[in-house]
Amino acid sequence: MSTQEIFWKGLSGRTYRYSVFGLDTRWNDVPGNYIFARWSGGRWEAVYIGETESFLQRLPNHEKWPCARRNGVTHVHAHVSNEGLVSRRAEEADLIASDNPPCNR
Repeated sequence: MSTQEIFWKGLSGRTYRYSVFGLDTRWNDVPGNYIFARWSGGRWEAVYIGETESFLQRLPNHEKWPCARRNGVTHVHAHVSNEGLVSRRAEEADLIASDNPPCNR
């Protein structure tokens, strides 16, 4: 269970609230956005940003884990969103445009 919440800011200026989870988290079958992140230099850095219909189905065997590990991933940040695919993809694009994570390139 997450004990920390943080805000990520998109290129649009909009902020999004995310909960911070360890890499060994057991995920629920809910939709949302996620960030593979690393703690570096006293701040969070995005390694990969994505969206999913189900954290349970998507995250355990994600094809970007090898890239994320090479780039020092330490945590997964998650934001549950029941607003639909269009909303999740807009949030994903806004954050990618702001952070340009190495595994999204």
